[in-house]
Amino acid sequence: MPPSNRRTGWLSLPNLLGGSHRDPADAAAPIVGPCPAVALYAVAPLRGVEHLVLDDLSAYADDRGWVVPAGCAIADSGPLDQDPNVRAGWQRVRAAAATGHLVHGVVVPSFAHIAYRAGDWDRERAWLLEQG
Repeated sequence: MPPSNRRTGWLSLPNLLGGSHRDPADAAAPIVGPCPAVALYAVAPLRGVEHLVLDDLSAYADDRGWVVPAGCAIADSGPLDQDPNVRAGWQRVRAAAATGHLVHGVVVPSFAHIAYRAGDWDRERAWLLEQG
């Protein structure tokens, strides 16, 4: 795991799912070719603290050489179990992924930030996969 300085720790999805036998230190290997563009998205429990979560996500993307286009570090506030269809920030992320494919991935603290309920997650996951 990368050193923690003022950020929280993380593991990449393949490590969490057991699908990778790489050492976590290898996760920050240099990228060859163009840097992928990603959106950062989180749901903060209270207004005014969104930057705390987005700072960690930004550092995670920076460590991997990913680019966050202007306007693509987005946070909603409120409960995680809110329907993703009513979250203005999540709709902006969807637009960035769909309209001209401005971003090629989404960095979140956990899947629950996209959709808390299994049915909502299945719908959002399927949509994201359709976007490539």
